[in-house]
Amino acid sequence: MNQAIAKRAWTRDELIAAFNLYCQLPFGKLHKTNPQIVQLARLLDRSASSVGMKLVNFASFDPAITATGRVGLKAASRLDKQIWDEFNADWEDMASESQTVLERLAASRGEVLPPLEDVLDTQDAFAEGRTRAATVRVRMNQAFFRRTVLASYTGQCCVSGLSQPSLLVASHIVPWGKDKANRLNPRNGLLLSVLHDKAFDRGLMTIGEDHKVVLSGVLKHNPDAFSRQVFMPLEGQRMSLPERFEPDPALLAHHRENIFVGA
Repeated sequence: MNQAIAKRAWTRDELIAAFNLYCQLPFGKLHKTNPQIVQLARLLDRSASSVGMKLVNFASFDPAITATGRVGLKAASRLDKQIWDEFNADWEDMASESQTVLERLAASRGEVLPPLEDVLDTQDAFAEGRTRAATVRVRMNQAFFRRTVLASYTGQCCVSGLSQPSLLVASHIVPWGKDKANRLNPRNGLLLSVLHDKAFDRGLMTIGEDHKVVLSGVLKHNPDAFSRQVFMPLEGQRMSLPERFEPDPALLAHHRENIFVGA
């Protein structure tokens, strides 16, 4: 790679591809030896160091990162900030656009991106009569959301600590079908075990303003032995907050007011 290429300005397409990856990696893995960063660097014809630094540039705009005293890098550009703002204003279209860019880059270099994993929370995501292209887009978007929420919570259920990926769901706080604007917003996500996701989705548990677990009376007042063992210890326990993309208080309030069964 020659010096002229290494120093060339970043394009918008390159930046949205980089931001796509930023969302899907824990902060501690934003380094040049990460295989995913190495692959993206190859697709962009840039050094892994350059890509790693760009991802850390994005962190300088992330309040969840800066609030902990970590500041990212200070060389972020105006276009970096623009990409950050575009994603946060329209997660659905930007996630789709960035994935399309990545697919195009991979195809141009004869490479194959990692396969889309099956997602566990798409029961209302696929409507009858969708075209193949629309179905593929939904799968890509759901995979982006799942990977982003997994990375934010460093692969652990936020109420139980379970870390087995196949038993974890990127759970929507406000359901997929109820709020199109926040379908892919990672701040509309909690990482939950399959069981806790089902309880949250059915309104049998919620998260209070203090980030503590609140159980429905359905579970508290008439618990069977399993409920006493699995759910009751969670009452009043503070959820583990994500490394990035802390759940939106307004979306949690919507869950408490419109989905939670209550006493």
